Amino acid sequence: MVSLAALWLPILLSAVIVFAASSVIHMLLGYHSSDWKRFPSEDAVLDALRPFDLSPGDYAAPMAQSMAEMSSPEFKAKLDKGPRVNITVMGRSSSMARSLVLWFLYALVVSVFAGYVAGVALGPGTPYLTVFRIASTVAFAGYALALWQGWIWYSRSVGYTLKSTLDGLIYALLTGGVFGWLWP
Repeated sequence: MVSLAALWLPILLSAVIVFAASSVIHMLLGYHSSDWKRFPSEDAVLDALRPFDLSPGDYAAPMAQSMAEMSSPEFKAKLDKGPRVNITVMGRSSSMARSLVLWFLYALVVSVFAGYVAGVALGPGTPYLTVFRIASTVAFAGYALALWQGWIWYSRSVGYTLKSTLDGLIYALLTGGVFGWLWP
């Protein structure tokens, strides 16, 4: 067993490397540029939404208020009429700096979990490949597996989900590599 405190360097360094890799993926490689679609008549859609002064959050429509309403003819007619939408309202003051800080903290949390599981499962002096496999697997779970819930339940595109899963695999391999390299 290896204590979490003994893994502070691979935890921190793997989070930094994942943060840098995600910057390269999103700013230089450009394969995420098609993740979002632009509304046709974007100004008209925004003008139509603006009077509602929606607070930040997730919205769905049509939205049944109960299980009984879901089976009502009126609700079924709304579904048939369409469109069905899920929309996230981000608010006027969304900050890239805030998102980047939260993303780094998330990478740090994933690295802590990867370190914890590897530390409980493995002892000092464990070979690189064994550490790599354990830490990468845990990191992959943290970065990628929950993305598929968005495809299943919220109709996120399979393209977005596959690309983001690939990102998660890259982040996981980098995390595993750092842990294998710096393992005590």
